Parts: sequence; structure tokens; C-alpha cells
Amino acid sequence: MLLALVERTGLDPNVVDHVVGGCVNQLGMQASNVARHAWLAAGLPLEVPAVTVNTQCGSSQEAVTLSHGLIASGIADVAVACGVELMSRIPLGSNVPREPDYGTPRGGRYARFHEPTTQFEGAERIAEKWSIERDQLDAFGKRSQDLAIAAWEQGRFDRQIVPIEVPARDATGTITVDRDEGLRETTLEALAGLTPITRAGGAPARHTAGTASQISDGASAALLMSRRRAEQLGLRPRAIVRRSVLVGSDPVLMLTGPIVATEKILRDTGLSIDDIDLVEINEAFASVVLAWLAETHADPAKVNPNGGAIALGHPLGATGTVLLAKAVDELERTGGRLGLVTMCCGGGLGTGTLLERA
Repeated sequence: MLLALVERTGLDPNVVDHVVGGCVNQLGMQASNVARHAWLAAGLPLEVPAVTVNTQCGSSQEAVTLSHGLIASGIADVAVACGVELMSRIPLGSNVPREPDYGTPRGGRYARFHEPTTQFEGAERIAEKWSIERDQLDAFGKRSQDLAIAAWEQGRFDRQIVPIEVPARDATGTITVDRDEGLRETTLEALAGLTPITRAGGAPARHTAGTASQISDGASAALLMSRRRAEQLGLRPRAIVRRSVLVGSDPVLMLTGPIVATEKILRDTGLSIDDIDLVEINEAFASVVLAWLAETHADPAKVNPNGGAIALGHPLGATGTVLLAKAVDELERTGGRLGLVTMCCGGGLGTGTLLERA
């Protein structure tokens, strides 16, 4: 992905001042600063530094925020924000060892202040708090699949994808992957027949595999630079980062961060939700987006118009810059001016990036 970014832009990689990469499960092949290793494995200049950050699901979007901050402060002129997650090899939660001596991420004093819930439980409590019923969740899951299939048929993702060669499942050679593999035709009847996710204590649940983000492999990258440097290099900016935020939110509900991040971006910029032409909000669970819609009163037609993670997948550390690419392409396609990218993150965080089409 990093090499493809350099090749597609025609950028001399030696001018990159900083690489910031996101990755959640930093274990095995993703351990020990995977962003640095990925840069070197692409044969790119060893003098360029790289750092890996973990903001849970929002990791690569936080990489964008940090890159934006480096450029805005004058520390860097050119930065690459990226992310990766190979969930088929390094499963979710695999970086939490079972050995009791190592403890747990939210052990000890944590429980004195906050109930240590899971993301699944948070999604269910959000559905309960905002009175979002199973049929509403299923309808949103179908919407995501329908819109993503239509977007692929119309070639809306073509310029975003870098085809890769991977080993064939039968180990007889390689195959080229150039399309999201999670797309599937579905019906409300089929969704209604799926078994809900199991909740602790056996409480009734509303989400199913059809209304939750898909486990996926993926990598993504975005090139950021100051306007002055872009002009010097003869590169045309496609979008301008107007505001970047990372906010804290309720760690028990855990996934309400996009509501808080959106409120802060609108407050900081003096904009209203109606001023935003496009929103890409990560579909971690259907209730996350539906609760955000209920709070913001945004026009649903402006939200995830090409489907989201329920259909396209959610490779944790990579999704933030995936959403950024989707937003820029869609603003250009429709002639929109302002786009908002926002994500919920484990532990009660929310990311937000306000883009303006250049």
C-alpha cells in the first residue's frame, strides 16, 4: 500500500518527513512498530521515520490527525498516514495474553470508576438507550449491503483499490484480490433469521452478524502535505483537512464517540450538521450509526451513501484512512464541499475529521 501511494502520486519518497501508521493488534507480524517495518519492506528510504499508534478502531484516522498536527505545527511538510490489520492471521483480542501474571487491560483500579463492558455489550446498550429495535437494525444492515453492491457496480471504488496478489486457498498458486469480498445479496427475511450476538448473562440481544462490521484484512494510506510543499512539488491537493479531533466518550456505552466528535467539530467550526454534504461514519454496529442519526438529526441520504463496514468490512487499524478515501472520492463525484469522517473506538473514544474538497 505504501509503495502504491508513492507510485500513484509520483512522489519522491525521500521528501516524506514522517509516517504515522495505525494498528490495533500489535502482535507477531504486526508487532514492534509495524508502520516502520512496512515502509522498509516496501524498499522505501530508511531515513524516513515511522511510528505506529493504537487508538483502537480509529487508529489510522488518529494517524491522520497526528499527521495533520505535524504539518500544521511546521514540524513536517509531508506526512503519510496509514493503517493495517491482518485479522485473519492476528485475530481480534490476540494481543491480550491468557497468562494471569500479565493482567488485563482494564483490571485493577479501572472497575472502581467504570464498568468494564465489551463493544458488543456497548452496541446493545446503545440500541436500548435510543430505543432502536431489531427490525431497524436489520433494515440498516440491508441498506449497507445494497448501497455497497450498487457502488461497486458503478465503479465508485475502482480508483481507491490497490490490487494485490495473495496465496490461493488451495495453495496451488496466487490470486488477485481487487474487490471487497464481504458483499452479499441479502433480504430482510434472511437477516431476521440470524441468531443475535450472545450477551453476558444471557440478556436479550438485537444485533447479529448482519448488523455488525465484518472481520477483514486490509491496509490503507493517505498522503498529506502543506499547501506550500504541494505547490513546490507540482501536486494538486484533492482535499483540505479543516479540523481534526479525538474526543473521550462514555467508556461503558463505549461506541458513542462519533456523537461527541461531531458535536465538537461543529462547535469548533461554527457549522451546523446541515452544512455537511457527506458523512462517512464507521458501521461498527448498526446501532452506532442509528444513534448518531437520532442525536444529530442529519439527513440519512448524506450518510454512508456507498455502504459501510457492515458490507465492506472493518480491518481495524486500516479503516480510518479507508473512510477518508471514500469521502474524498464521493465529494469529487457529487461536487460536494464538506465531508465529515468519524469513528467510534474501543475504550470510549471518538475520531473526527472535517474535509473540504479542494
